[in-house]
Amino acid sequence: MDQPRPVIVWFRRDLRLGDHAALRAALDTGQPVIPVFIHDETVEALGAAARWRLGKSVEALGKRLAARGSRLILRRGPALKVLTDLISETGAGAVHWQRTYDRDGIARDKAVKARLTQSGITAKSFPGALLHEPWQVQTGSGGPYRVYSPFWRTIRGLDPGAPLPAPSRIPAPQDWPRSEHLDDWRMGQALRRGEPVVAAHAVIGEDAARDRLERFIAERMARYPQDRDRPDLPGTSDLSENLAWGEISPRVIWHRTRAAIEEGDAAAAKGGEKFLSELAWRDFAWHLLYHAPDMDRRNWRPEWDGFPWRGDNDDAERWRRGITGEPFVDAAMRQMYVTGRMHNRARMIVASYLTKHLLTDWRVGLAWFADCLTDWDPASNAMGWQWVAGCGPDAAPYFRVFNPATQAEKFDPKGAYRRAWIAEGQKDPPETARSWFKAVPRSWGLSPDAPYPAPMIDLKAGRERALAAYAARKAGESSAI
Repeated sequence: MDQPRPVIVWFRRDLRLGDHAALRAALDTGQPVIPVFIHDETVEALGAAARWRLGKSVEALGKRLAARGSRLILRRGPALKVLTDLISETGAGAVHWQRTYDRDGIARDKAVKARLTQSGITAKSFPGALLHEPWQVQTGSGGPYRVYSPFWRTIRGLDPGAPLPAPSRIPAPQDWPRSEHLDDWRMGQALRRGEPVVAAHAVIGEDAARDRLERFIAERMARYPQDRDRPDLPGTSDLSENLAWGEISPRVIWHRTRAAIEEGDAAAAKGGEKFLSELAWRDFAWHLLYHAPDMDRRNWRPEWDGFPWRGDNDDAERWRRGITGEPFVDAAMRQMYVTGRMHNRARMIVASYLTKHLLTDWRVGLAWFADCLTDWDPASNAMGWQWVAGCGPDAAPYFRVFNPATQAEKFDPKGAYRRAWIAEGQKDPPETARSWFKAVPRSWGLSPDAPYPAPMIDLKAGRERALAAYAARKAGESSAI
């Protein structure tokens, strides 16, 4: 009898077994399943922290597969070549994967699907990264949304479908293909001496993600509307890194939160609704990036193309190093370097400071976030940076210039967040503040015993300079009419 033809399941940023449509469809064929992860050009393009965090998620997935009688095959190279090689080696008759929605990922997947189909191999892509596919949510006139509020009103009542259960066993092929070794890829190499520092703050894998969700629901959800903007409090779900690598699906989060709303009191209901609206922001970001594929590299509003933002500069370097002299800004930048994440309120403040007080192009900041964030999400970060800068969809008005000092008074009233991350001037700084000096390059020449730097720019003067540049742009628009 002929040997059964295996199905290759190509894992990417969906490193879980539960609610995985591509895996479930492969299992439903009754054929052996070969799980594969490919270190291709999209992985190579990741920033230092994101690549390290991806490697840890791949490692965790490999262990989960092994517990179910399977393996994760690792290969490095262009995706199409790796897949065709594996098909030749294993006799696989199909390749399944879950979709991605960025420009480069779509182009890669279309080329793979076309070539495999031409060769007689079944190539199927599946949803799973979002609550709803970007082309499924439309305005009344049939186009994509450009503003969040009506987008949320539309999807709030839509059922994303029930999550799929994780398999207890995965049928293995008679012979496994060769696998490379994860350690040989050295995915944390670019973090250098910061790797053990960042590692202490990562919560990795599918089980850990689900535990994190349950703790949030039990301990934080009821106060989420009040506490979510407070970086000095444990008020958020912290699920961003797990969502970024697909260790938990948004459908699981949606349905579990809905159940908690129905089971809880009024505070839980209010908190849960707010939390789901923030989860929908992630869908909105991908909705925008799918329909405007250059959002992560070009101004959403073309009239901003002539705005006199500065390119990279010495002020931006001080911003990157967390030595601007503005404690809230510096605390946030240091938190990101140490933990690989930054509180959302702090992200808005540091982005406003860079693009408005320092008049620096938002893409300079976006590139640094891409290198430092373990929860790097290209759609959410592009939308966030453009929103703050004023040039993006559904953007904050340019004249809304966040003042780091008044923001600190409101959202870090006792200074706990700033003390947690800034060692200079403290007699006995906490480990979080000291660990920043262990993580940064020695070439920066920074020491916790040095005096805290003076502010780079007067906040009032910086705001006035930004508003003057904004007024000049508006005047230029008017004169061109």
